[in-house]
Amino acid sequence: MKKIRKILVLSLMILFMTGCDWFVVKNEHEVYLEGKHYAEMKIKKYGVIEMELDASVAPITVTNFMKLVDEGYYDGLTIHRVFKDFVIQGGEGQARDTIKGEFDANGVSNDITHERGTISMARAGDYSSGFDTGSTQFFIVQKTNTSLDHYYAAFGHVTKGMEVVDKIVNTVKNVDSNGMVLRDEDMPIIEYIKKVEK
Repeated sequence: MKKIRKILVLSLMILFMTGCDWFVVKNEHEVYLEGKHYAEMKIKKYGVIEMELDASVAPITVTNFMKLVDEGYYDGLTIHRVFKDFVIQGGEGQARDTIKGEFDANGVSNDITHERGTISMARAGDYSSGFDTGSTQFFIVQKTNTSLDHYYAAFGHVTKGMEVVDKIVNTVKNVDSNGMVLRDEDMPIIEYIKKVEK
């Protein structure tokens, strides 16, 4: 019995020393993107929105978003919130890991202001809670609203296609007081979001 125990202990030590995947914590330290990144979103029946994303300001958020884009996560999802003179919001789908909120109230400097065309990460909670609950949902600001600054992780801007955002808010009317689209058939469909090289 002692021999078996010694063999087991020795085997475990060898496995640890050789770095067997059974015992290695993977992705312990995420490598984040840097600099500018570009993407294109096609909304079925509405048009194309081109985006510039800034990983120098929001590396966690941009890395998370571009990873989801690479996976094709957004393809076929909807714009489920259409709030005239405020935002359109999409990316609602199956539950995913949450990320740190990259905004001033959460201890992370972010100098991107929520002006018209800003792309930002949606999250749960309010101005005093839910800071690290961003995941897959994002919004595009239709009308400048600086009250969102410091509390939401802005991570880029629309470079072309704001007329598509305007068309959506002027077309989709069947919404509640928070802009949530009431009928599935009225929700604009994200045909795809894809990475663009520049």
